[in-house]
Amino acid sequence: MTEIRRARPDDHGRAVELLDAAMLEVDADRVRDRIDRGGVLVAEADGRVVGVCVLADRGAATEIAQIAVHRSRRARGIGRRLVEAAATETNGPLTATFRRQVRPFYESLGFEIAPATEGADDGGDGGGDDAVGDDDPPTDGRCRGVLR
Repeated sequence: MTEIRRARPDDHGRAVELLDAAMLEVDADRVRDRIDRGGVLVAEADGRVVGVCVLADRGAATEIAQIAVHRSRRARGIGRRLVEAAATETNGPLTATFRRQVRPFYESLGFEIAPATEGADDGGDGGGDDAVGDDDPPTDGRCRGVLR
């Protein structure tokens, strides 16, 4: 059984490993800071962290800055459960900016999808190749999703 919970300080190394293995550029210090602030969720199965979702507060919304699931655990609903847990913990909409290849994942969760526009406050990419907390707007045809 997989449990979704807030990351603890001792989850830091594994969370960074998962993000790195998903080929996401990671700032380990920012991940640690977000864990300390309660902004990271993990999926734990068999005593091991197998998924991670890093969240960023964007004022009225919460942004999925990065999300990754261990390769051997993909297609089992872990990413879905991480996003659903994130959505239940926000007071406003949950947003994500992501590569087109993962659009079906976000659509299946009920996100309203639109092309990300230059100048958007994206803060990451929820499944792409930016550093956690990167404030550069997407300019490569990525999508932006909102779950209300």
